[in-house]
Amino acid sequence: MPDDLEKTEEPTPKKIEDAKKEGNVPRSMDVNSFITLTAAITAAIFMFSFISQRLQKLYIYYVSFIGEEINKESVVSLAITTFKEMGIMILPIAISAAIGGIISALMQFGFIFTTKPLIPNLGKINPIKGLKNLFSLKKLIEGIKIVLKVAIVLTVAFIFLISFSKEMPTVVFLNYLKQLIWLRDKAIILIGVMLLILAILALIDLLLVRFQYFKSLRMSKQEIKDEFKQMEGDPQIKARIKKLQMELAKKRMMQNVPSADVVVTNPTHYAVALRYDKNKERAPRVIAKGINYLALRIKEIALENGVQIVENPSLARELYKSCEIDEEIPQKLYQAVAEVLAYVYRISKKRKS
Repeated sequence: MPDDLEKTEEPTPKKIEDAKKEGNVPRSMDVNSFITLTAAITAAIFMFSFISQRLQKLYIYYVSFIGEEINKESVVSLAITTFKEMGIMILPIAISAAIGGIISALMQFGFIFTTKPLIPNLGKINPIKGLKNLFSLKKLIEGIKIVLKVAIVLTVAFIFLISFSKEMPTVVFLNYLKQLIWLRDKAIILIGVMLLILAILALIDLLLVRFQYFKSLRMSKQEIKDEFKQMEGDPQIKARIKKLQMELAKKRMMQNVPSADVVVTNPTHYAVALRYDKNKERAPRVIAKGINYLALRIKEIALENGVQIVENPSLARELYKSCEIDEEIPQKLYQAVAEVLAYVYRISKKRKS
């Protein structure tokens, strides 16, 4: 494969931005799960006292049915109360988990709003392509990763549960409140260990996902060149535009020559057209200049329109180097240009008289 077609270059910022617009972002599900789970567990721990109180009230409510006749009304009341209490206890945890999911997304790839992933794509429901994806190497690796993660988490959890179970013979003799406190303490230990393991797995997964993501976006040298052309424009087109702009500028410059007061020249190489309106301008202004062919053309137009031509090689060269088109002459040339203009005005008066 030619070097220009090998995808060896890192993706450009534009390529990454275009991928984001398509909804293609480096999303680690392990990071998302870890942050969501952490948010939910944190909320549950902070709400432990509140949940305990609600559970005690619910327990007392259930006990109140002992010895009473169970009918349709009592069953409905029991169900409504149970669902209401469960909702009160679970809703804050669910909201915390949702906020955790949003934070996870923002941390990984920022805020993105795009509807492109929602647009139907018939290619995605191609059964042949679907089977290839199902039995692809990528899916196999993903499956192995999931099995390893589950095995690690369950093994560690099993070890800790075995150690906790040794305390069960003494815990059964504790009252209800102390049992809940014991359960809370052990749950915090187990959750802490699980979160630590999940954090390590999430970090590894994040690094792998980002590596695979940027690898999938790698570009060939030719793709980078094409992108540059799209962003900056084709160099040939830019050169053509620049050439047209220069031609238009020259045309406008030549149109200004007839309004000049004098054209200062080097006999063959330089020509600079000056105009001075003492009522509007502070100093004489260069309205056209050129060398070689342009200089000859400026002199031709000046002769055709009766503009005085004065040969002064040193002044012509200095004006050409020091001034741009439509720019006033520098102060250091005031005296020399004033002498030329005075000479031109004297010649014009003699011709009129």
